[in-house]
Amino acid sequence: MFKKMPGDEPHRIVSTTPDTAVVFKPAVIRTPALLTLIIFAWRAVASLVRAVWRHPIATLVAVVPSVITFLYGWRIALLMTAPPLVGLVAWALTDRGSFAHWIGWRLLAWWRLVWLYRRHWQPVMTVSGLAKHLHGREYVPRLGTVTCTSWADLVTVRMLDGQAVKDWTDRVDNLAHGFDAQTCRISTAKPGWLLLTFPRNDPLAVPMPALPLPEEVSVGPVEVGRCEDGTPWLLKLLGTHVLVAGATGAGKGSIIWSAIRALLPAVREGLAEIWALDPKLMELSFGRDLFDEHYAAAPADCADLLEQAVEVMQERAGRFAGVHRSHTPTVEDPFVLVVVDEVAFLTAYQSDKQLRQRVTAALATLTTQGRAVGVGVLAALQDPRKEVMNIRNLFPDKIALRLDESEQVDMVLGDGARDRGALADHISPIPARGAGIGYVRLETGPDPIRVRAAFVSDADIRAVVAEFAGGRP
Repeated sequence: MFKKMPGDEPHRIVSTTPDTAVVFKPAVIRTPALLTLIIFAWRAVASLVRAVWRHPIATLVAVVPSVITFLYGWRIALLMTAPPLVGLVAWALTDRGSFAHWIGWRLLAWWRLVWLYRRHWQPVMTVSGLAKHLHGREYVPRLGTVTCTSWADLVTVRMLDGQAVKDWTDRVDNLAHGFDAQTCRISTAKPGWLLLTFPRNDPLAVPMPALPLPEEVSVGPVEVGRCEDGTPWLLKLLGTHVLVAGATGAGKGSIIWSAIRALLPAVREGLAEIWALDPKLMELSFGRDLFDEHYAAAPADCADLLEQAVEVMQERAGRFAGVHRSHTPTVEDPFVLVVVDEVAFLTAYQSDKQLRQRVTAALATLTTQGRAVGVGVLAALQDPRKEVMNIRNLFPDKIALRLDESEQVDMVLGDGARDRGALADHISPIPARGAGIGYVRLETGPDPIRVRAAFVSDADIRAVVAEFAGGRP
């Protein structure tokens, strides 16, 4: 507050607010030079001991040649060290896979630990807000081990006491850019420890051709593509229900047809049946001859087919009650997979309200009671909003392909899935780059898994139709 003081010139203004600023002069303690040298020497010795303890093999590789050179001269050292080096080079050239597993990835992990993560750890933790300052002391999360695979760095981290996983998932962008990665995915390794995944390249960038038909008859988890870590993507159908969500051209048809093709040997043996609902008349109509009377396209026929599946489910439940709680497919009671291509057309976009209610009620009944008696549902939709598909939470396993909005990721996979690294809204809309790529969240775990489905072309569908149509018992 300012005012004019009496007796002063008209232009002079002074402040009447008391000045509360207090200047504190920090106390300066002069440390003797000898004590400073002792502290520096102690820190150097501690760092050396810590390096030897953490990296014994690397220490031996560096120390042994130096010791031999000092004791016997450089010629003897060269003669003793050259054969192992030549052997390692020959190993790398002849069997690159085993060399990478035992030597290559370990050396890369050590280098990235020293050069990238340990060097930038404290600045990244401080700038991102994951380090805390209390009473003049800085507390930094502890960096654990670094493991390198063919496509990513796996970094273990000990959180600070009192931190939550959400504190880290809210800062995945900070972590990714801080450590020169495109993205960062966070999962819980054990209480108090996190596993940070920093991809170095994209092993799913190249599209996969259609997988060969399985030689063994099985209704167990079927192979439909590949996971990001290089392992086969096995999709469980028996004993669960699967919801696939993705924008137009995201690759929903590849997942559906990969699952159907993998089940066809079991269908031929009478251990499985595929019931197809194709309201768009575009996807499943290619294999109509595979489904026979278990194919429906008109909305009324789709509702009838779903209610027929409910009747099969209820009849089995009546026979299985008190006998067994899990279903084993037999010729008398085969596994029934109900495939719905565009479920939202039947549950939301259909003008007949009564028909919508019938479809929704039948799907809700199947998804709540069907898996114990061998009736599963594989449904696909484009719009995951609740008003379009209000029973999406009844599907234990969910797959999110390319989506248009970031909010839709959590609608499909559940709350927090995008913060854990399921960036389905960042998948490329170019078919060659992003079609079939998605994230899977299973009932058994909260962490999303990045996958890519094999591409099933029209020629592949016609080939299996020609081979399997009419060949069932």
